[in-house]
Amino acid sequence: MTIRLPAPDGTLRTHEPRAEPFVPTASTARTAPLTSRTVFSAAHVVADPFADVTPDSPAAVDWDATLAFRRHLWSHGLGVAEAMDTAQRGMGLDWAGAAELIRRSAAEARAVGGRIACGVGTDQLTAKDTTVTTADVRAAYEEQLMLVEESGAQAVLMASRALAAAATGPEDYLEVYGHLLRQSAEPVILHWLGPMFDPALDGYWGSSDLDAATEVFLDVIAAHPDKVDGIKVSLLDAGREIELRRRLPQGVRCYTGDDFHYPELIAGDAKGFSHALLGIFDPLGPLAAEAVRLLDTGDTSGFRRLLDPTVPLSRHLFQAPTRYYKTGVVFLAWLAGHQSHFTMVAGLQSARSLPHLARAYELADALGLFPDPALAEARMRNLLTLHGVPQ
Repeated sequence: MTIRLPAPDGTLRTHEPRAEPFVPTASTARTAPLTSRTVFSAAHVVADPFADVTPDSPAAVDWDATLAFRRHLWSHGLGVAEAMDTAQRGMGLDWAGAAELIRRSAAEARAVGGRIACGVGTDQLTAKDTTVTTADVRAAYEEQLMLVEESGAQAVLMASRALAAAATGPEDYLEVYGHLLRQSAEPVILHWLGPMFDPALDGYWGSSDLDAATEVFLDVIAAHPDKVDGIKVSLLDAGREIELRRRLPQGVRCYTGDDFHYPELIAGDAKGFSHALLGIFDPLGPLAAEAVRLLDTGDTSGFRRLLDPTVPLSRHLFQAPTRYYKTGVVFLAWLAGHQSHFTMVAGLQSARSLPHLARAYELADALGLFPDPALAEARMRNLLTLHGVPQ
């Protein structure tokens, strides 16, 4: 049986859904932590579909479904990167909602023995307030760092829109980050999020010249190497990431956030490799864990054989405007049965077109990502019918 999917040019094409899902092999399927790489999946939040809200309302979250999805990721041995941009941080999830998410997820991680790292930002400060100073930025970071540390989670110092707006040059970044690193209780992950993910972060580290920005970033790390567990690089530039990771002080890890080149970066080369903190590992969870377990055994070719075919889906979800990749991630979670609806915080389910979603379904189905292919097909048909696509 086939399903008719809309193409970008307005035509319809047929797709024959896959009958069986991807199933981890008996030799590698287990819940033990991964050993050769540290791997975090940045996880999405599940909206409450019955909340009477508007796009400007505070986020209404279905906490049961949100936490159940994190347990799904932990069950495959993955770590969870919480309250990051995948969770619509700064795109519907405000600080009050993020704080509650951190508290709940950290408690759940303790209950099940899952690894968790949580985003520390400055989203108490509004972009419209032009009077924000670097002192305000420090205070906002400190409040969030305290909450994450008190929750027992590892801190990820996220890039700050407020700092990008308030800083007058590289010295402000060195001062703010140095202040935070000196007082952090445990080593943190520094996050460099490129403007393709958030245009408000253009010129981060004090320059739009990436070579100059890289030097400032490395200066921050070099001044406090004992307080930096690693860096998360989301620039979608594999060559720059490789160059950067080769210049890190010994013991400081590179976590790839490159959703275009992750297989080659995680596999690495004779001079090193990247760990992972990736939004694409939200929909790829079981398959990604299976691939890394092959890498744990030294089977690099098997790792690439399994993970390389996922890149077209990832590049599709993260195509420009990249910041709307969350829509495809939540869409696939709905098709996979991890949530009962395709509703998002701030109404972001409308951020991608029907042809875009149809192609995401087609690519994910070909990979066997849906535990129940028949359910995914039925939900896809319902969505298409709702939009007037004849079946």
